[in-house]
Amino acid sequence: MRGRIGWFKLEVIVGNWWHLRVPASSANLGPGFDALGLALSPYLTCRFRRSEQLTIRASGREAELISTGENNLIWQTALTVAEHTKEPMPAVELEIHNEIPLGKGLGSSAAALTAGVILADCMLGLKWKNIRILDEAARIEGHPDNVAACVLGSIVASAIDSSGMTRAVRLELPERFQVAVVVPDFALPTHEARAALPESYSRADAVFNVQRSALLIAALATGTVSAFPAALEDRMHQPYRQKLVPGLEEILRLRAPGLLGCCLSGAGPSILVFFEKGNEDVVVHVRQIFEAHGHKAEILDSQVDRGGFELIREDS
Repeated sequence: MRGRIGWFKLEVIVGNWWHLRVPASSANLGPGFDALGLALSPYLTCRFRRSEQLTIRASGREAELISTGENNLIWQTALTVAEHTKEPMPAVELEIHNEIPLGKGLGSSAAALTAGVILADCMLGLKWKNIRILDEAARIEGHPDNVAACVLGSIVASAIDSSGMTRAVRLELPERFQVAVVVPDFALPTHEARAALPESYSRADAVFNVQRSALLIAALATGTVSAFPAALEDRMHQPYRQKLVPGLEEILRLRAPGLLGCCLSGAGPSILVFFEKGNEDVVVHVRQIFEAHGHKAEILDSQVDRGGFELIREDS
């Protein structure tokens, strides 16, 4: 059952494995800074069970960069949940298989954080519903956009309300729209991308982004092609990050038949490409711009994930 965990009686027994798959995600989608997210393949896959001592193994893409010690992000997140709930966290045996590029703006840390919350939920017998998992993940992450996509799938608009609770609304990408991801051969640490942003914005820039965000949501909800590429324009983060991503200025100005528009994926440097179905070839233009600036780039085999995380218990 996709994205649901409350349908069985939970018993944590040594030897019972849990299988968890969490999608990658792209945040912001142009003007929706810290508010919009999109769930994507590839995935972070975990297999875990209660154990007498902590054991973590990692495989897959850039596995050498994933800690197998106590500072592993999944494990540390689980410990944070245990602390918040005042429950003792048992040791686990955890197998991680990663397919998400690290440090490329595709939500690798959000996937790990979401996995940690779900692992704790299973091991502690909390029986949280999806909205509670999302709320806990957003509180730990500090913003809800990526984790909302990880939990709910597809496109998600999210916010943290005045009481501190996460509110999220999910919608489907229209059938006539498709997305692709172009991943360059360099990383961009999120803290560096955040540091490039100003402390405040003018009223004109704020209004500009509010208008584009509303236009983008309406266009995605109705499949309105004519709203693009204006719906992806942004003045809050991408102009300030152009100096960190060679070729970004040209990529954002890119126009071609069937191309709806491009935007940074999260903080970058990966690029999210929206296009009309049947026009997959437009994605090559983005790779060519990176190459013209001296960087190789990979067109990632990616699809919109429509269901969010999947969790299955292996019967003993």
